[in-house]
Amino acid sequence: MISKKIMSIVVSTMVFCFMVCASVTGVKADDSEVKIIDGSYLTSADSSTGYTPKSDERGEHLMDGECSITKAGTKRIYAYGATTANHTVDTISVIVYVEKYNEKDGKWHQIDAFSKKIENDYYVATSKSIQVERGYYYRVHADHFVRMGEQPAEETFSYTNGILVP
Repeated sequence: MISKKIMSIVVSTMVFCFMVCASVTGVKADDSEVKIIDGSYLTSADSSTGYTPKSDERGEHLMDGECSITKAGTKRIYAYGATTANHTVDTISVIVYVEKYNEKDGKWHQIDAFSKKIENDYYVATSKSIQVERGYYYRVHADHFVRMGEQPAEETFSYTNGILVP
């Protein structure tokens, strides 16, 4: 009877060890396949949002910016960008760039761009639905600007991860 209990404990321990080793090995295999191109992870997610870097100096007027990309159908994506100021400024704007990843040269290439500029406000946003080719990764990056009086414009940026449009 005691030997059956010992045998059961040994087998249970071996099964547990096997499961732990298998899960650790699986995690390592997945991590080695992650690709980062110019700061963007290549993912199969349905959407991605990027924010201005935390370490970026915001300035006196500029608060932050964000951009996003979302799958919007079989051959369509939705791109968005927004800029927020700390208070009402003379001009506030956002420029949104849509990029496609080229695996041959390992670089992002711009396929579209659009912008919006508003006067006497603290927030601006713009978006666009874009038809794209299947089988490629796409990302959005945005430049964010505010201007007050004759002072130089304050600016920052944001970018998303790349999402695969299958």
